[in-house]
Amino acid sequence: MTRIPLAGVIGHPINHSRSPALHGHWLKTYGIRGHYIPMDVAEGDLEPVLRTLPKAGFVGCNITIPHKETALALADVVSDRAARIGAANTLVFDETGRSHADNTDGIGFLANLIEGAPGWQAEAGPAAVIGAGGAARAIVVALLDAGCPEIRIANRTRARAEALCTAFGPRVVVEDWDKVSTIFDGAATVVNTSSLGMAGKATFDLPLDALSAAAVVTDCVYTPLRTDFLNAAAARGCVTVDGLGMLLHQAVPGFERWFGRRPEVTAELRALVLAA
Repeated sequence: MTRIPLAGVIGHPINHSRSPALHGHWLKTYGIRGHYIPMDVAEGDLEPVLRTLPKAGFVGCNITIPHKETALALADVVSDRAARIGAANTLVFDETGRSHADNTDGIGFLANLIEGAPGWQAEAGPAAVIGAGGAARAIVVALLDAGCPEIRIANRTRARAEALCTAFGPRVVVEDWDKVSTIFDGAATVVNTSSLGMAGKATFDLPLDALSAAAVVTDCVYTPLRTDFLNAAAARGCVTVDGLGMLLHQAVPGFERWFGRRPEVTAELRALVLAA
């Protein structure tokens, strides 16, 4: 008898994750006999858990904070994309139990941006990126590969921004945090990858005086869905794209690999995940 495929998301903590609602909706919509569950795994337990999951019928899993870098190091096979980003968010277990690591955050970012701003073109001009964490690394790789001519990074801790410049080359430049507004001057794409403006976090209060009305502006934060940053950019005439679609679109490749069906991101799915 063929095993019912199992997948899930591993993090610590994990109760906040909306991935179970997301994948559960797809499983139900497409009538697939499978399950997707949240798994709260402490950092020291990640390796034995990942080695055990294939034996328990798991075909793969998503990886979230704080395990993305460790999961990459533990994987048996690593995609070029995940290696460049330095983190894994998607694992696929083959029939022998070997783990294949990938990072689909950049795929999700670009798909969301193109869906929300259909006329957007990476090569239209420089991109301004606020923050230099894991999401920023994936987004920088995606923008570079899409043809963005220059990416300007600003982060409270300059050393983290400089690490991106070192990793990704001369098309990535760093600006001091106390001069952060200068990265918006002439930028065609503006991305907030930091937690500024997220519910329960520091407010987004960076000056946007240099932001052009022609810029496409997006925020990785989706709680709240319409952040103060997006509202301020929209007031300046910018096309704005919320961050929820990045979560939804990054999940598509994993679901397809685990369950054999490429799912669609729909308005119904957005509403369901927002309510989760």
